[in-house]
Amino acid sequence: MKNITFRADDQLLEKARLRAASERKSLTDVFNEFLKNYSNSVKDVSDYENLLQKLNYVKVGRKFSREEMNER
Repeated sequence: MKNITFRADDQLLEKARLRAASERKSLTDVFNEFLKNYSNSVKDVSDYENLLQKLNYVKVGRKFSREEMNER
């Protein structure tokens, strides 16, 4: 694991520490979760776009009337 240094607002940092403690986590754990979600979000968007491309062949058919939709 790599050590990194950031600057953060003191009050913001204290709030983050308190929240992490209430979740029984360290700030390192919270930050690693953030990095994981942040780095995967780009992949998720591209996965969604790929899915849309694969489903592009689907065409909308005719609309059903209210009576047809309510038939049993």
